[in-house]
Amino acid sequence: MYYLVYADQHGRAYEDTGYRAVFRTGDRLLLPDDAEMMPMPSGASLVVLPKRSPIAIDKNGQMQSYRRQGAQAMAALLPQGYLRTLLPGYSRRTERLPLFGYTGVAWREGRFYVAARAVASPEDLARWDPAHFNTPELEGLIAKRRQELGPNRIIDQLAHCSMVYGCFTAQNIFYRQREGALPISPSCNASCVGCISLQPSECCPAPQNRLTFIPSLDEAAELAALHLSQGGETISFGQGCEGEPLLQAELAAGIIRRVRGVTPKGRLNANTNAGFLRGVQQVVEAGIDSLRISLNSARSACYTPYYRPGGYGLADVVESIRYARRHRVYVSLNLLAMPGITDRQEEVTAMRELIAATGVNQVQFRNLNLDPDLYLEVLPPAEGELLGMLQLVDAVASTGVSLR
Repeated sequence: MYYLVYADQHGRAYEDTGYRAVFRTGDRLLLPDDAEMMPMPSGASLVVLPKRSPIAIDKNGQMQSYRRQGAQAMAALLPQGYLRTLLPGYSRRTERLPLFGYTGVAWREGRFYVAARAVASPEDLARWDPAHFNTPELEGLIAKRRQELGPNRIIDQLAHCSMVYGCFTAQNIFYRQREGALPISPSCNASCVGCISLQPSECCPAPQNRLTFIPSLDEAAELAALHLSQGGETISFGQGCEGEPLLQAELAAGIIRRVRGVTPKGRLNANTNAGFLRGVQQVVEAGIDSLRISLNSARSACYTPYYRPGGYGLADVVESIRYARRHRVYVSLNLLAMPGITDRQEEVTAMRELIAATGVNQVQFRNLNLDPDLYLEVLPPAEGELLGMLQLVDAVASTGVSLR
């Protein structure tokens, strides 16, 4: 059995083996299957869901709000490479939760368990292990890179993202390893409900601030070339601290050409919503190696109310994918997943059809950082059967794409 985990008013975690933990998928409460659970991995963390009572099942089999004085529901936040299978079960409130990917957590056999499955390879999990980041030498490396590059607004931005937000791709620029961030665009052509850099005041606060400037070609290209020529593997436009990078496609194309004039090493990538087809064409023509395209759904009925695109639609995204693949650019889908929504039958079918129609190379599952109740409010009701997140993963894998 999986037992209840809760927090007191001071945020301290407790277990109560007199109650079974209840989880949630979409708007349904349920008990988990063993296949949906795993020991909490290294790098995961526990968070309190403020003013929300946990839902549990007592020894008589009755599902109820847990009524211990001051008890608050808890959730886990997973490191990269793990897909949540179920949400925490708790009493709902109108106040919005901050923008995190809340995962069900329970107690069993002396340790925490989470509703999750590893979808990345063991090598990828090791590469993004939080133990590699926020190290004691980071501050010194920031000072060293600043000295190497001289005045550079992007380095200043990435130093802030590294030290204040703990962004791994920003930190990689200073470590000169793996995938490094290169933010270039302060504007966006979408207004995502779960945008982590810009939110209206009446919603939940964004966890980070958006870039406020457009960098010069010189400061961006110099930074990118140094990263790729001195140990880094990838430079990526399109970070959490910016808008849509391909709205600055002319700049991005110039950076790509300048960098390739200096070094053939490494990969140049853009994280993009791919709604601006001309921007996609410009970076593809310049020689970009890969695109990582974010979407929450392969159906306009769910895509549009979440992305709230300005001047484009899902059909434009699909055409961008096709264009990139025709020109042999490696394309990944960054699938923003929510249990009880992304694993609906109609969603799974549409995703399989999109993969088949476009020839994408990879699907990367990412836990959507959003209050589940807000997500349910903005999307249309389910039309078909709820399959479960494990069946979603298996259905996507059966298309032949790689998973991450």
